[in-house]
Order: sequence, then C-alpha cells, then structure tokens
Amino acid sequence: MPKQGIHPDYHDTHVKCACGNEFDTRSTHKGAIVVEICSACHPFFTGKQKLIDTAGRVERFRRKFAKSDAGKAETAKAEVK
Repeated sequence: MPKQGIHPDYHDTHVKCACGNEFDTRSTHKGAIVVEICSACHPFFTGKQKLIDTAGRVERFRRKFAKSDAGKAETAKAEVK
C-alpha cells in the first residue's frame, strides 16, 4: 500500500501518434497526449529507417552537404591529376 499524500494522481490517458497508432495508458498528465514517434513507428523497435521530415529539415541538410561533397569530389579529382 502506497503512503497517502506523497504519490501523484494517475489518470487514464489516451495517446495518439502521428503514424495513426492510438493506445490508452495511465499518466499524471491530464487529457490526451499527441506524440510524433511511438514504439510502432520508431526505427529502434521496427528495424526500419524512416525519415520524418519536419519543416524541410532533411532536404535542407542534404542541400547543405551536397555542396560540401561536391567540393570534396573536385579536390579529389585535382589530387589524382
């Protein structure tokens, strides 16, 4: 039996993921919880690589490093000659 007055109140909570997965759990948070990644879509649990692009971050990253990779390729060609 837990001591009275020192433990937080747990409530039934509905959790909804961006992938569409929904489940019920208990939490100190009141109301519904919306998450971006859950155990049904997280690469660690599924074993699959999945890029979740938020506001074009992945594309911006690829453009940024494409310039860097192009410069490295030109330098490598110059060294070979």
